[in-house]
Amino acid sequence: MASLWGMPLLTRWSTVTFHPRAILRTGNTSCHRCAVVIEQASRTAVEIEGGLGERLEGPDAAALAALRKADPVVAALIDANPDFDPDAWLRQLPVMDAFGVLVFQVIGQQLSVAVTRTMLARLMDRFGGRLPTPEELLAADPEDVRAAGLSRRKVQTLRELAERFVNGQLSLAELERLPDEEVVARLTEVPGVGRWTAEGFLAIALHRDDVVLPGDLALRKAIRRAYGLDHLPSQAEVVAIAEAWRPHRSLAVSYLFASAYGT
Repeated sequence: MASLWGMPLLTRWSTVTFHPRAILRTGNTSCHRCAVVIEQASRTAVEIEGGLGERLEGPDAAALAALRKADPVVAALIDANPDFDPDAWLRQLPVMDAFGVLVFQVIGQQLSVAVTRTMLARLMDRFGGRLPTPEELLAADPEDVRAAGLSRRKVQTLRELAERFVNGQLSLAELERLPDEEVVARLTEVPGVGRWTAEGFLAIALHRDDVVLPGDLALRKAIRRAYGLDHLPSQAEVVAIAEAWRPHRSLAVSYLFASAYGT
């Protein structure tokens, strides 16, 4: 699976940025928009319509210390990039709430970052320059959604996800309360949503600290490079290597992506 998490996404959305403190819990769990900071010249407008949970500014010092102690390879990556912000790449994405993150993940299945961002832009063009809410996606003609470049299977997956958000089978409030594996189980009940998609949701939408994507091809390549392996590690090898990073595997993965792809 090609990676979207942590990869460079230099796009036309460069003027739309996530602010580290702008994504707030508002208590409005039925709303499907999130906070965004729009920077236009010297003026900054902040719009808050729903939340994905508060972000911290920069990596946690205790987590960095734990990773340094646990793995000398990751320690070297941390020391080589002292100003690294694990969330910087997210600020290059369009506005995304919980459903939007799933749209992003589903579109990105088996695709390069460049193709994914092109499809996202086309989809946004069909919804007034933003990602659709679940209600809007269900109301749209599936063929019009497909015209953004999506396969029929991906359109059907997005419609099934949207239906579950609308009827309450899925909600951000509930998913936030569930442990990681239960979130994965709930999401992968939907045909077309696999573990890679669900784990990306954990990391991006729920900001879970201990997520590793063993099936992510870009991560496997980054590990091969960082650890000087003579082969592409298997998913089992990725899991074994990442065991030392618990409970901060998400942060370690971010440093690995940065080391390989300059994020």
